[in-house]
Amino acid sequence: MKKLFVISVIAFTIYACGNPGETKEATNTSGAATESTAGGNPSYDPKRGEGKFENVELPASLDVAMAQSGKQIYEVKCASCHKLSDERLVGPGWKGVSSKHKPEWLMNFITNPDAMIDQDPELQAQLEICLVRMPNQSLSDDDARHLVEFMRQNDGVK
Repeated sequence: MKKLFVISVIAFTIYACGNPGETKEATNTSGAATESTAGGNPSYDPKRGEGKFENVELPASLDVAMAQSGKQIYEVKCASCHKLSDERLVGPGWKGVSSKHKPEWLMNFITNPDAMIDQDPELQAQLEICLVRMPNQSLSDDDARHLVEFMRQNDGVK
């Protein structure tokens, strides 16, 4: 019975990952090859991501109250898959994530993970490693901003 359960979980995981799309090569008007995603969106900005956040200004110093709220959100919605170190659990660890990605990218991914995974080659590569798509947690814009502040705190911003 236990073996059947394990096989079922593995099968579900493979099914749930679906086909996030493969990177395809397209030709621009000058005849040179350019990279676009299977979603066919050559205008996708890997620094900003896909979503409504275009320019998020962060203060130089940490907003401690916002970071505390973000920590509470992390503990409820994120901690089951993400560690605060660089160690992978289900998803990648969060250490250094606020310096690796712009806040616009983080907030777009938090609030719009499906479109981001479908279009972002880096996320598609991460999916191949983790084997599980990040679920849409239906977080608000404020929740996403608070999580970004908590990520900054985790990365040592004072």
